[in-house]
Amino acid sequence: MKRIVKVAVAAATAGCLALAGCSGNSDTPSGNDSTGQEQVEVFTWWSTGSEALGLEAMVEVFDRDHPDVNFVNGAVAGGGGSSKNLLQDRLDAGDPPDSFQAHAGLEIQDYILAGQVEDISALYDEFNLRSVFPTDLVDLLTSGGKIYSIPSNIHRANVIWASVPVLTAAGLPATAEFDSMSAFIEALEQIKTATPDAIPLSVGGVWTQVHLLEVVLIAELGPQAYNGLWDGTTDWKSGEVKAALEIFNKLMSYTNTDRDSLDWEEPSTMLIDGQAAFNIMGDWAPANFDSKNQVDGADYVYAPAPGTAGVFDFLADSFTLTTGAPHPEGAKAWLQTISSLDGQVAFNQIKGSIPARTDITPSDFSTYQQTAISSFKNDTIVPSLQHGAAATIVQLNTITQAVSKFTSGASDIETFQAELAQAMA
Repeated sequence: MKRIVKVAVAAATAGCLALAGCSGNSDTPSGNDSTGQEQVEVFTWWSTGSEALGLEAMVEVFDRDHPDVNFVNGAVAGGGGSSKNLLQDRLDAGDPPDSFQAHAGLEIQDYILAGQVEDISALYDEFNLRSVFPTDLVDLLTSGGKIYSIPSNIHRANVIWASVPVLTAAGLPATAEFDSMSAFIEALEQIKTATPDAIPLSVGGVWTQVHLLEVVLIAELGPQAYNGLWDGTTDWKSGEVKAALEIFNKLMSYTNTDRDSLDWEEPSTMLIDGQAAFNIMGDWAPANFDSKNQVDGADYVYAPAPGTAGVFDFLADSFTLTTGAPHPEGAKAWLQTISSLDGQVAFNQIKGSIPARTDITPSDFSTYQQTAISSFKNDTIVPSLQHGAAATIVQLNTITQAVSKFTSGASDIETFQAELAQAMA
């Protein structure tokens, strides 16, 4: 039986319009483009790589199922921040897209409280989603008894990837499995000593460092205490948290010095090029390996991040119906496609994530994805910090600033811990 560690979601207090009240007539001019055809503008940060290809595959299903609706691709670069800022500017200016991408969980709470997204609970019934989405997932998506987004996929954040050639050169077994962060640090030290030209642990800019921090917190605190960081039952000022931050600091000492100028792809590619041994990143990484003809098990290996076996660090890309959407019927058509079996299979086969639906055939997916499907079904599920499930946008932004100061040497452990505690106060 799957167990899930859930974050309490505050009830929405903003007056969001009922779905029926925003479902305008598709014959009205506001629902059509200049040719008179119904349309939908979808705002995402899937602008490059496997994400863009996955979106393209989803749009092909959409075009097949809704030939009367013109898809307008509102993808912009910068999922870690700039695209969200641009989206917020549009929402604040009263120029909303019809549907936009957000991470499932508390990230959407800010939009709910601002009255910028609609309650789409009725679509879960219309599309029969309650019978094909895990009950625990639906519960996590529910805020104040209402649901404001539909997930297109599920990602796992707590995965470690390793270069087989670099491990072999360092005299280490070709495995990424470590029972603890302490055992992992021993391997990093051996990489540093035996292969001084290779980076023991590659990492990118600050968002990837926050990603690493959340994995360390899960490993060192365990899933229940990790969840307590977000519901207030775990003290951010505790000695246990400080010990985890010291492990994080130790891991950062094994990383590349050019990290702040990189996104996630470059540290992943360091493994492919034999420049690094390990990288802790979500399971969008296999698309990068596949694009460079890397062979699972021969060129690279993977496992749950050190100390996190039996835990699935959850995030999901979800889509909304925006309050005041110019084309609500087009948005409804889009939400139908992204939640459909064909749409989720087409998208996730390319992106490397797994469908949120349970009525899939696991053998239709890659070896890695089959492990993720099994883990999501059986392991303890916890919410991702960096990827919107555990904290609000404001909280994450404050935590990110604290991480940036610390990893750049502008603060010490005590200051870092105090700033993290203040962010969640």
